[in-house]
Amino acid sequence: MPNCWPDPFGEDPFRLPACTYCPGNRGIEFAPEPGQPVAAVAAGRVTFVGTVAGTVYVVVEHADGRRATYGRLGAVAVSRGASVVAGQRIGATTDAFYFGLREGDRPVDPTSMFGRRRYPLRLLPTDGSAAPPVGPGRLVCPNSTARG
Repeated sequence: MPNCWPDPFGEDPFRLPACTYCPGNRGIEFAPEPGQPVAAVAAGRVTFVGTVAGTVYVVVEHADGRRATYGRLGAVAVSRGASVVAGQRIGATTDAFYFGLREGDRPVDPTSMFGRRRYPLRLLPTDGSAAPPVGPGRLVCPNSTARG
């Protein structure tokens, strides 16, 4: 998974649950082609590699203490205790992929790890007519200098 995934906002976005056991989505879910590479979004240390309820996960703890969870993996290319750098391959997808981010035990919206949605400037009508639709915008990777 490159630092700038095609669109982390499309499949099933982050939805913070109202309580620990309430429904929501504690990460982002994708529907990639099986076998797509999954890369670390930031440098860190692998703290978990294993299967939970039949699903393969890798957890990487970053220097700032946040933990990234990569789930529904079809292959794993790292082991527990390994150091990884941003962009390093840690595995490959199945036909589903999960990415989550935690600060302590609290899930946080991981979309900032992929970039920011940018929208073009548009003029709004002053005559009271309806504004044109905004459109989807485009994803700008975190290290990009692109504007607009």
